[in-house]
Amino acid sequence: MRLLTTPILLAVSAVPAFAAGGPFFDLNNTTFVVTVAFLLFVGVLLYLKVPGLVGGILDKRAEGIKTEIDEARALRDEAQSILATYERKQKEVQELADKIVANAKGEAKAAAVDAKAELKLAIKRRLKAAEDQIASAEASAIKEVRDTAISVATKVAGEVIASKMSAKDAGRMIDAAIKDVGAKLH
Repeated sequence: MRLLTTPILLAVSAVPAFAAGGPFFDLNNTTFVVTVAFLLFVGVLLYLKVPGLVGGILDKRAEGIKTEIDEARALRDEAQSILATYERKQKEVQELADKIVANAKGEAKAAAVDAKAELKLAIKRRLKAAEDQIASAEASAIKEVRDTAISVATKVAGEVIASKMSAKDAGRMIDAAIKDVGAKLH
């Protein structure tokens, strides 16, 4: 009832309503007709419970957004966990590389007794092998991290896109994304 009385009071107290010539409560007075139409319109909206319906739709949309945010947080946590795992693996590879370098130096010192010339060649070969192994291990770890990140991002993007697009648009976007990813990885 409060919602209905406010527009009535505003319509009756409006200064422009009295600006028209002649009596206000006359069907020939356009201001009176517009006021009555507006009040009928507001009455119909209230009778059909439109504010409640709109509120329900907004609540449902808010719940959907909250669900999507929760999913995004879960995916972010999963990605952080994967990143931590790969950082730990990279540290282990570095420790292994350090051990390999230490072993190479130890063997080089033992070989110094035999011949200094042979020692220099052995050190160069071992260091090169260790560097190649480190580079290979780093490249492998980086590629694995990148592949996992791409897989997670593709999955998330696919779910978000699938929920918001038609099948035809989704098909077009998937084809474009596959070409894009192929071009960037090779």
